[in-house]
Amino acid sequence: MIRSMTGYARLETQNDEGRIVWEMRAVNHRYLDLSFKLPDDFRVLEADIRAAVAPAISRGKVEISLRYAREGAAASTLNIDRARLDEVQQALDVVGAQLGASAVPDPLRILQFPGVVRAEQPDFTALIDLARDGLDALLKDFNATREREGERLGTFLTERAEALQAAAHAVRERYPQVRDSWLERLRSRCQELGVEVEPARLAQELALAATRLDVEEELSRLEAHLAELRKVIKRREAVGRRLDFLMQELNREANTLSSKSQDAEMTRHGVDMKVLIEQMREQVQNVE
Repeated sequence: MIRSMTGYARLETQNDEGRIVWEMRAVNHRYLDLSFKLPDDFRVLEADIRAAVAPAISRGKVEISLRYAREGAAASTLNIDRARLDEVQQALDVVGAQLGASAVPDPLRILQFPGVVRAEQPDFTALIDLARDGLDALLKDFNATREREGERLGTFLTERAEALQAAAHAVRERYPQVRDSWLERLRSRCQELGVEVEPARLAQELALAATRLDVEEELSRLEAHLAELRKVIKRREAVGRRLDFLMQELNREANTLSSKSQDAEMTRHGVDMKVLIEQMREQVQNVE
């Protein structure tokens, strides 16, 4: 079954170190276009993401984002450098004695003084491993949403293909009547003008008209394209480009058929065909 290029998935997981939230969304695009929104400490995962996505997705504009929250002891990173704090206090005592002024220093301003609070580099190893473990589940859920949407697209295309087949059948049934009607009009016109037409010449004119009006070749090609369309829809691999090509071919046959029409009913069927093909073409743009 075909898959849609449009999809969304969200995965939340946690351990003792914190919580990870993955989000993955995609829209249609001519090629595979990957973009990431990762915190700096998780940039190491880019290579893993690309390696996981490459075999699973062939087309689409895909955005993958990650958010995290550290919890418990892991979230506490304030460490006071007491030696540095003593140096600051001694400096304040010297300034106070020199200026003859005494005041209680603001603790918040003291904490902002360089070196008083030691910035420890947190260890993200456990959270990175947690995020990496969730990638497969994220991709599985993401592809499941695309397959469900692809199933709906496949049903839509199949229904339109059946409607096209019915329109082609109606044109094929109508054509002999159009041909015979044209011959009758030609004979009536000759009688109105009082012109005697040799049977051989009349047969020749009929043959020329039949050649101009004959749509069997276009109908046969259109039905062959519809048969191929039904086969392609059932494939598991990416078929969006093949379907797009089939839409172009179907549209070409419908245009040629309409241009040959000399009958209002056949013209109406030709217009219906082009409307159906355009509806299909719009949906095919979302197929991977």
